[in-house]
Amino acid sequence: MTARKRLRTDDDDDDGTFLEPSEKRPALTSPAPFTKDLELVPARPAITLEEAKKGTKDPVRVYADGVFDLFHGGHGRVLMQAKNSFPNVCLIVGVASDEKTHKLKGQTVMSEEERYECVRHCRYVDEVVPDCPWIITPEFLEKHQIDFVAHDDLPYGCGDAEDIYKQIKEMGKFVATQRTKGISTSDLVSRIVSNYDDYVRRSLAHGYTTKDLNMGFIKGNEVRMKEGLSRIKEKASESLHRWEEKSRDLITSFMGLFGRDGRISEFFHNTSQHVKNAITGSHREDDENHENNASGSSSHNSPTKNNNST
Repeated sequence: MTARKRLRTDDDDDDGTFLEPSEKRPALTSPAPFTKDLELVPARPAITLEEAKKGTKDPVRVYADGVFDLFHGGHGRVLMQAKNSFPNVCLIVGVASDEKTHKLKGQTVMSEEERYECVRHCRYVDEVVPDCPWIITPEFLEKHQIDFVAHDDLPYGCGDAEDIYKQIKEMGKFVATQRTKGISTSDLVSRIVSNYDDYVRRSLAHGYTTKDLNMGFIKGNEVRMKEGLSRIKEKASESLHRWEEKSRDLITSFMGLFGRDGRISEFFHNTSQHVKNAITGSHREDDENHENNASGSSSHNSPTKNNNST
């Protein structure tokens, strides 16, 4: 059997041989190709787990599969783990078709073409297998010269099978990855469903019609009414906020005039002080005049006494 590698590019060796993806692409400038678009090369002996862990000259061909609907960080982390499962890895990723997924798992948000493109543009991916089989067979492994299959270790049931990866595990070709907690396609769908009305209003605001959103007449009017009420609440909240700001300004101005340290209080304080000073000043003048008069009388009578004594 033969395996597929990348099409020859200007980066390939001058001797006409093709480089594996992990040997080139120091800078990623193009999406990963589909396996059907790659050149066929002679098959090689299978690589054992011990050899893969030590590192090999030829890349270890690791396969990961999935639906990859609403491609998110959890998908990316799984593929990163698969890519880094051994020192030298060529990562092949299988993406299930709409037909298989809708039949065996359920409705998808994205079409298979959209999901293919998401995976092709993940930096860890070297090859993409479109319309991959739901259950991996030895024939599929041989066709694509796959050395190991990467997936989380939890049993994945389908139909009568308790774990579709059981045979791969028994063959010693299974590499376990870890799921990312808190993120999954089901979680994302749940967020959208739980905030359904918000996203509907958002879509209508962006120009979509109720027909585009597959909404009936009654539901459409209900959403519009809620949107109208929401706008009224927003305007009322804005008006209340503006009134609160104006009230604070008025109170600040009032306190600036009539408060304890206000300008009017200061004016009355200064005025009363002036009046007090004026009254205190007149009293001082009377006292000074009285003292002056008393002093004058004393100096006038003093010589008389002296004369009499003389």
